[in-house]
Amino acid sequence: MNSNEKRQATNKQHLTWLKLMHLGKSCGCHQISSRSFFYKNYQFPICARCTGILIGQFIIAPMCLFFGFNHLILNVIFVGIMAIDGIVQYIKLLQSNNIRRLITGLLGGFAIMSLTVYLSTIVWNVILDFIP
Repeated sequence: MNSNEKRQATNKQHLTWLKLMHLGKSCGCHQISSRSFFYKNYQFPICARCTGILIGQFIIAPMCLFFGFNHLILNVIFVGIMAIDGIVQYIKLLQSNNIRRLITGLLGGFAIMSLTVYLSTIVWNVILDFIP
């Protein structure tokens, strides 16, 4: 690969990264660099907590569909842990780190998707009860 091809490949990677950053911002992530992971000098398009939420949602979605998971108390605890970490950090009582943000995001994402699937199932069953 000559230098011109390398430059074009780098420009293409940079443009892709810019599009992903725009997508992350439009999804509501603050994208603060100190609260984000980096890969090959490129910041993730979403922060560590949002990364955890997204991963948690992708992990639990198939599990809910195939095995079911509707432990309401556990889901509330998981969301509460994520919320407490965010609030404590926001009021500057305790500084969080990216690993903690990722873990609390995983718990929160897991719980949010689990609750979403559970509540969607209830709504779907209620709708089906009205169909003759």
